Amino acid sequence: MVFARTSKSASRLSEQVRNKQIHKKYLAIVDGKMEESKGTFKDYILKNEKTNTSRISSSKEKNSKEAILDYEVVKYNEEINLSLVKVNLHTGRHHQIRVQFSSRGHSLYGDQKYGSRGRGKQLALWAYYLSFIHPTKNEIMTFEEYPEKVSSWKILEN
Repeated sequence: MVFARTSKSASRLSEQVRNKQIHKKYLAIVDGKMEESKGTFKDYILKNEKTNTSRISSSKEKNSKEAILDYEVVKYNEEINLSLVKVNLHTGRHHQIRVQFSSRGHSLYGDQKYGSRGRGKQLALWAYYLSFIHPTKNEIMTFEEYPEKVSSWKILEN
């Protein structure tokens, strides 16, 4: 999460969001074993304002928006049938990661809204990488916190 100290900085950061100049990468724990070790999901997503949910839709449905992400499986635990995946968003749609994985039978662990079997009180989704242009210095700022021992995550231990 990025906070601006001035309204001018906030405006510049908002412009970067609109122009897709802010880059984020995520780690997610999902139900089941992914069919492929890496791939791309391309769908159209439609947001329901009343229920604050989204769903996969047709490109012809009014207000549907294209949603694209790449994923790569980092680890799979056969005993508990969970996968740890890296996710790189190309678009930033409402609940995009949750909806796209859930629609393929791989809900995020702990995601009550989109059908996870996990009982966690928190979604197993973490932004580990963030990059943007500093609003006043015009320098690229990159923050990355990738756990060196992802295999040590308790939920994935055998």
